[in-house]
Amino acid sequence: MLKDFRDFIARGNVMDMAVGIIIGAAFTSIVKSLVSDVINPVIGLFTGGIDFSNLYVNLSDTEYETLAAAQEAGAATINYGMFANAVINFLIVAFVVFMLVRYVNKLKDLAADPKAAEKGDTPPPPPPADIQLLTEIRDLLKKKK
Repeated sequence: MLKDFRDFIARGNVMDMAVGIIIGAAFTSIVKSLVSDVINPVIGLFTGGIDFSNLYVNLSDTEYETLAAAQEAGAATINYGMFANAVINFLIVAFVVFMLVRYVNKLKDLAADPKAAEKGDTPPPPPPADIQLLTEIRDLLKKKK
């Protein structure tokens, strides 16, 4: 059983996954910093600095001025403002990651085909299989003549 476990861990896909998780964890701090330190201040300029984090529904009988006061008193609250902030941050992070992955994929494509980078366009797609087959038959018939 120990040998099977060692073989499982030594497989390439498990090691690749482990490296991906480690890099992803390190990359998370970069993306969080980009979102909180660069993108959110710009969004704050356009939204007038609206902060949803203090929006909540108080489920207790006592009124509280802020969410922090309600939480300190131990009141039951539904923190829909915090949820809204989490959703907004997720969408921003997802968009930033999408743009980064898109950029990296373009770089990989350019590295794979440097001539396409010189032309500035992508190569045409190959013809369908039936057209390729007909072309080969035509070429063979030409050779026999």
